[in-house]
This record gives sequence, C-alpha cells and structure tokens, in this order.
Amino acid sequence: MQDFYQKYLAGVRGFVTKRVDDEGVAEELTDDILLSSYEAMNNFNHKCSEFSFICSVAKHKIIDYYRKKKLKTILFSANPMFEEIADKALGPERDVLKNELKSEIEKTFRELREGYGKILRLKYIDGWRISKIATMTKLSVKAVESRLMRAKKQFQQIWSYDRKKAKEYIKVGDTDRS
Repeated sequence: MQDFYQKYLAGVRGFVTKRVDDEGVAEELTDDILLSSYEAMNNFNHKCSEFSFICSVAKHKIIDYYRKKKLKTILFSANPMFEEIADKALGPERDVLKNELKSEIEKTFRELREGYGKILRLKYIDGWRISKIATMTKLSVKAVESRLMRAKKQFQQIWSYDRKKAKEYIKVGDTDRS
C-alpha cells in the first residue's frame, strides 16, 4: 500500500487540485482516491494504464464531492458565482450533473403541497424579494415568510437526490470489495 501511495501521490494530487480549489478538500480527496483505487485494483482489467484507472476513480470521487457539497445548493443559493465555480471545477461533467439535478428538483417540486412550489420558484429561481412575492400573491409579508419556511422544510423532507446517490455509491462500493 505504501509503495502504491508514494508512486501515485503527486500525479493524483495534481489531477485533483486542477479540479478542486480548496487545498484541504483536495488533500482529503487525494487520500480517499488513493485508498479507493488501491482497494479496487483487483478489479483493474489492464485495458488502460494504472494511472488512467486511478484518474477515473478520481473523477468519480470529485463528481460525488460536488454533487454532495455544491450542486445541491443551486436551489437555495443566492450567489451567482457558484455556477462559474462549478464550471471551472467540473468541466463537461457539470452539464450531466446539472441536468440530473434539475430533473430531481423538478420532480421534488411536483411532489410539494400546492402553493409551496410556486413560492419557492418565485423566491429562489426567479429571485423575487419577499415583499414583491407578498404583493404578487396578495398575502402579507409575514404569511409569505411563514409559507416559505414551511415550503423549504417540506422540500428538504421530500428531497431524495443525495439519499439515492448514497445508496448507489454503497452498492457500487460493496461490489468492488467482493
């Protein structure tokens, strides 16, 4: 294990730091990638170089990181810089993940209690202020704030994207070890 780690450490670290800006996260991901790669070497079929195999593991780990830590925040993010950061970090994978996430968000919106989807869209997608939403919906500001709070809570209860991905990851991880 130690020889494997030393052999690929610099290459994997370089691969990860080009895609992840946070040095601490890059270090943690590098260690996780090397450990997962080492454990998955018995599944390596030699159709590519060992380093290419490790980079494919790294790509999946990086995608999982952004899926869990960044992409979920699109719905509730007020920071327009996020998409630019995700563009730089993920490159082409971003489009696939963004479409997958958009589909899951739309599905969750359809499952929300009537009116909750509308109020979430007005606030977080269309970017309206609470006072403007109150005027548009003919509700008081306090009523809009209250509904918005309940709508976010219901959205979080219904949201299944991360739970499904975690289950898929566990299934894949279990098959890799057998």
